[in-house]
Amino acid sequence: MSIASRIKWYLDSRGISYECVHHARTGTSLATAREAHVPADDLAKCVLLEDERGYVLAILPASRRLDLRKIERYFHRRLELASEAELRDIFRDCEVGAVPALGMAYNVPTLLDDHLLGLSHLFFEAGDHEDLVHLSGLAFRALLADTPHGEITTTY
Repeated sequence: MSIASRIKWYLDSRGISYECVHHARTGTSLATAREAHVPADDLAKCVLLEDERGYVLAILPASRRLDLRKIERYFHRRLELASEAELRDIFRDCEVGAVPALGMAYNVPTLLDDHLLGLSHLFFEAGDHEDLVHLSGLAFRALLADTPHGEITTTY
């Protein structure tokens, strides 16, 4: 697959420089970091959440775990995990579980963990379990400039 068509369109239409990094097929973000020889702190993983107001995509480092209580405190929302069927419906050009860190490309409101804000570069799923998008931290912050953020994670 290499890169999901919507992600490619979204990045290209905004003039963002990026590269695709191929790796052996993996099933978890920590395994992806190992196979791609990328620090887990520099790999953004995504979790699709929902509540009565709709979906929210949480973006966090692969090295950390989402803390729903922190989200409730920071964003005054009580969110829960969305189902695999919902993932398939929203991210139609992606394999299940290979959600790219660009919710806005799919019209999904996004929350960002503060641990990703200071990175000089980062990686995220390209839409399958064998490829990552690599871009500068500056480009990532520009893409997510209007995204609410906070400390929404804890360590493993």
